[in-house]
Amino acid sequence: MSDICRDDRRLVWHPFTQMADYEDSEPVVVESAQGAWLTDTRGRRYLDANSSLWVNLHGHRHPALDAAVRDQLAKVAHSTLLGLANAPSVELARLLVDAAPPGLAHVFYSDSGSEAVEVALKIAFQYWKLRGEDRRLFLKLQNGYHGDTLGAVSVGGMPLFHGVWGPLLFETLAAPCPSCYRCQLGLEPSTCGMACADVLERLLKEHRGRVAAVIMEPLIQMAAGMLTHPPGYLRRVREATEEAGVLLIIDEVATGFGRTGRLFACEHEGVSPDVLCLAKGITGGYLPLSATLVTDEIYETFKGDSSRTFFHGHSYTGNQLASAVAVASLELLCREGFFWELAPKMDALRDGLAELAGHPAVGDVRRCGFVAGIELVRNRGTKELFPEADRVGWRVCAAARGHGVMTRPLGDVVVVMPPYCVTQEEVAAIVSGLSAALREVLG
Repeated sequence: MSDICRDDRRLVWHPFTQMADYEDSEPVVVESAQGAWLTDTRGRRYLDANSSLWVNLHGHRHPALDAAVRDQLAKVAHSTLLGLANAPSVELARLLVDAAPPGLAHVFYSDSGSEAVEVALKIAFQYWKLRGEDRRLFLKLQNGYHGDTLGAVSVGGMPLFHGVWGPLLFETLAAPCPSCYRCQLGLEPSTCGMACADVLERLLKEHRGRVAAVIMEPLIQMAAGMLTHPPGYLRRVREATEEAGVLLIIDEVATGFGRTGRLFACEHEGVSPDVLCLAKGITGGYLPLSATLVTDEIYETFKGDSSRTFFHGHSYTGNQLASAVAVASLELLCREGFFWELAPKMDALRDGLAELAGHPAVGDVRRCGFVAGIELVRNRGTKELFPEADRVGWRVCAAARGHGVMTRPLGDVVVVMPPYCVTQEEVAAIVSGLSAALREVLG
């Protein structure tokens, strides 16, 4: 075993990883990458089927993104945004506001999706305080995931990840997740989504004047297992928040920047939120950066004497290197014909996953654009889950590595989310590798 592997197991504490298990295996050490491919220190190549945890949009070592970092590095790597400006952050803000749903007019930068959500929550709470109202309730969706800082955990809904920190969290309201495969209301798929929207509307009416905002992921709840929402649900939520007079925070940390087939997922239903959270793919997978966009009305409320200041920020806010590469990435996404060129690859993914759906252990295949989840079950008819101790999702993904496909599961949901540079042949190779892994692990 190399010194890197040995010291990795001895010194590095990996996120979302049970280190007792990790220390018993040989780590994969990524040494280089090109396009949709990763190469490890032993020369083995893998298709990056989850875009390096959903952040890499255009592929590794993209010439335009590499050049953006080099060009900016020749000028300045970082200077503070506290009371000073820099050109890349201004240019990125201009592009984000131009591309975002109508009404979003101001950009607050931070470093991660969790912090973009923390910013949104703090803005929403202080907004109402500045208007003379004490609104401290947030309405969330069950099975939601908005990050790992304490505010983001409070408005999340995944006890497996965050249950241990329950005593540290603030009170929230929870509406049922409108995922029809496992409807929490026990309804048929044709009625599940709108019935869930009815519950959300009722909660807003019951707590009128106390709710600061509704927060949700649009169209698909990613970390919960790629749970897709029925058409029309997002629009109903927007209408309900407008009727109730509460803010709508849309978390597009994972769905934004083209993953669903539009630049932003909320465009599919013509929804403009009051607050929009962005991160992950914002820099094309090159550097940490996030942004929280708000309307003029919210922004103007914070202007005045020092008591109205939004006291939030950190050392790397608006970092020039990250902003410069984000500008280059967004320019690629906004290029004429980009989504037209992406459509056949999305179709290839759809068709390939349809073939996997016939496997007796595949209970459901959920897809939204270039995002997909394959839910593995013990019994298709009853939707019975495998015992957690069997770690079926992990075993299938581990087997897929042997067939040149690198991805991570969400429990027993296998994620497929390749970078946009992938070819139709590479999409077919991802599906073929996963199919072989399913046969190895589950017969």
